[in-house]
Amino acid sequence: MHLGREQVIAAHEIDGLIVDPGPSSCVDTLLKALGGEQPRALLLTHIHLDHAGAAGVLVRRFPELEVYVHERGAPHLVDPSRLLESAGRLYGDDMERLWGEVAPVPHANLRTLEGGEEVEGLEVIYTPGHASHHVCYFDPHAGEAFVGDMAGVRTPPDEFTLAPTPPPDIDVEAWERSLDEIAAWGPDAICLTHFGRYTDVDAQIERVRAALDGQLAFARENGLEGFVSAYESQLRSACGEEGAAARLQAAPPDQLYAGLDRYQRKRAQLAAGER
Repeated sequence: MHLGREQVIAAHEIDGLIVDPGPSSCVDTLLKALGGEQPRALLLTHIHLDHAGAAGVLVRRFPELEVYVHERGAPHLVDPSRLLESAGRLYGDDMERLWGEVAPVPHANLRTLEGGEEVEGLEVIYTPGHASHHVCYFDPHAGEAFVGDMAGVRTPPDEFTLAPTPPPDIDVEAWERSLDEIAAWGPDAICLTHFGRYTDVDAQIERVRAALDGQLAFARENGLEGFVSAYESQLRSACGEEGAAARLQAAPPDQLYAGLDRYQRKRAQLAAGER
């Protein structure tokens, strides 16, 4: 129920473990669903506010709560000032409305990851591409992979998929390798933060690959205005008004373009330096 709309942000629950609690603007919905019970731990795929913004607020409510996060993201949970500054450049005056309070997480509550671990009965792999601090979790007993943003933005019942590509960390080559790692688990189901659980795993991985390649090519050939206009039109045509609205809320096209544009400029600078 992000800003009153369903199917924008999912917090997945596994026997009391919460994968990506979402932002503080949705925390009342999460607490209601938990029925007053303290979660066993928070498992963060990455520290973007739509995934992890409520972590500090939840630790304040449940002081013994453990928070698992990649080692690159951990310092920004302890001191979120740089994270908020970066997000503020994207969201401006909408920060409070969109995400609510972003409270620090005490260092004592953090459990840092680098990938390759097993935590709370789940396997962890490091999956950069969307963010340099992204990890995914796999429940080998249920055959479920919890993949944050790596397998795209999709809203049931449609198959239409976007690759979420906001700045500053987009790395297309790393993303492709991370998708290979997720596929190698051989999961029976794949759980997206935006939005839901799907069993057509191989097809969904191919959809996000195609979306990533297509968006990159389109961003290369068109400016911001053309990119935004085309993707908004495509979404409404493919998904209808409500389906499009949920996807636009989860992955605004101007941010998709900004991340891809930054990636392409970085690649061009690297190529120029090599010459």
